Amino acid sequence: MDTAVGSLIAIIGLAAALWFGFRWLVRSSSRYRGSRVVTCPETKKPAIVEVDALHASLTSIVGLPDIRLENCSRWPVKKQCGQECLTDLDVAPDSCLVSGVLMRWYRDKNCVYCGKAFSEIQWVDHRPALLSTEGNLLSWNEVDLDKLRGVLETHSPVCWDCYITQDFRVNHPDLVVYRPWQNDSSGGVDGSSPPR
Repeated sequence: MDTAVGSLIAIIGLAAALWFGFRWLVRSSSRYRGSRVVTCPETKKPAIVEVDALHASLTSIVGLPDIRLENCSRWPVKKQCGQECLTDLDVAPDSCLVSGVLMRWYRDKNCVYCGKAFSEIQWVDHRPALLSTEGNLLSWNEVDLDKLRGVLETHSPVCWDCYITQDFRVNHPDLVVYRPWQNDSSGGVDGSSPPR
């Protein structure tokens, strides 16, 4: 009976240790996971990198984490580089996450359509969008991250609500009903006079 109780306590202790260890590993690796924007020391231009999150987490058990790249937008051509760009990550690893870059870009801007300020951005379900200089709406899924800096310099911010509305208006013009008396406007959608 005593051996059964001792075995049960050992199993419970082992299960608890495994659970806490797994939880720590997931939390630790999530700190390093994600695409990050760094300045490539060779070209002095932005590059998108991903850190080997599992390796960094496991090596942090015995001391400082060994941070190395798992992927880079300049690979496979420059895969044998010295990864000097990692010094940018040591200074501020969280601030160079791509989502952090985008949040800072939207922070002091207003939607180009409704003028609403971007107070809090929902990246999971209500992602803001962009309006190109040609007048095309873009979701972030359509943006090549290698061209992120150029996009941020030339495109205008669009809130989620206006993106959905304008995208519907462009893709389904036959389903849009324009009522100028409700909008305090004297013209049609294309600027023409409303029908009488």
